[in-house]
Amino acid sequence: MGKKSSGGSLKMKKVGFIGLGNMGLPMANNILKADIEVNAFDLSKDAMQRADELGIKTKSSASEVTENIDALITMLPNDKAVENIFLKEGLLEKISKNTIVIESSTINPEVSKKVSKKAKEMNISMLDAPVSGGVKGAELGTLTFIVGGEEADLEKAAPLFKILGDKIFYAGKAGSGQIAKLCNNMLLAIHMCGTAETIAMGVNNGLDPVILSEIMKNSSGGNWSLEKYNPFPGVMKEAPASNNYSGGFLNSLMLKDLNLAEELANQSKSNTPMGKLARELYEELNNQGFEGLDFSSVQQNYLDK
Repeated sequence: MGKKSSGGSLKMKKVGFIGLGNMGLPMANNILKADIEVNAFDLSKDAMQRADELGIKTKSSASEVTENIDALITMLPNDKAVENIFLKEGLLEKISKNTIVIESSTINPEVSKKVSKKAKEMNISMLDAPVSGGVKGAELGTLTFIVGGEEADLEKAAPLFKILGDKIFYAGKAGSGQIAKLCNNMLLAIHMCGTAETIAMGVNNGLDPVILSEIMKNSSGGNWSLEKYNPFPGVMKEAPASNNYSGGFLNSLMLKDLNLAEELANQSKSNTPMGKLARELYEELNNQGFEGLDFSSVQQNYLDK
C-alpha cells in the first residue's frame, strides 16, 4: 500500500546531501526551494559548482556536511561508494544521534543491511529509500520512495519525502527497499526492451511509430515505457529519445541495477530468464560505448544502422 504521510515528528531546518548527480542535484534543489538550508558535497567539481549556483551551501568534505543537520540524504553511484563513505571513512561516527539518515542509492541489499546494522548499533536512525521516477521526477518532486527500515523512522522522515516525492511505499525491514527497487528496475528494463523491439517491428512493416504507440498504449500492451518514456525518436518530444538519448537514466546505471538483480536472483535461486536477457542487451549497449546514453537507447539495437 502506498503511503503519503500527512505528518512527521521531525522539523527540518537544515539537511545534508551527499551525491549531486543527475538525481541528487535536483533533489537537493527542491529541498532548498522548501526553505530548508542544504549542506552538500560531491566529488565532482562541476557538480559542486552547479550546486553553488543554485544557492546550496557546498562543503569541502562529506564529514562537514553532517554538522548541525536534522537529516542526511545520500545519493551515491554504487555499493563501493556507500560502504566507503559510511564504514571505511567513518561517516556514521560523525553523525548526531538526532539525525535521520536516508540512503537513496540503489545498491546491493546486503550492503544496505550491513550499513543499517552498523547505524543501529550506534543508535542512528537509518532508512534505505531508493527512488523511482527518473531525472524528471527528481526535478518535479514527484519521485516514488521505496523504503526499508523501521516504520517509525519513516514517519520522522515524512516531511522530506513529501517535498521530494508524491508516493511513499514501506517495503519492510532494512534492505527491503533495495530488494523492491531491484525488482522494479528489472521489470522496467524488460518492458523497455520489449517496447523498443515491438515499435521497431511495426515501423519495419510500414506503421507510423506515433500511431502504433498510441494503439498499444491504449490496448493490452500498455506499459510505462509507452505512456511516459517512449524509446522511439520523435514520438514524445520531452523524452530522451527525442533528444539524442541524452540525460535521463544512463545505460551504465541500468546495467549496474540488472547485475544487482541477477545477484539477488542467484542468492534466492529465483528463475529470471527475461531479466537475464535484458541484462545481456544492456551489456551489449554498454560494450558498444553507449554507457552515457539514456536507457531507452536500447531502441538502437532494433533500428537500421
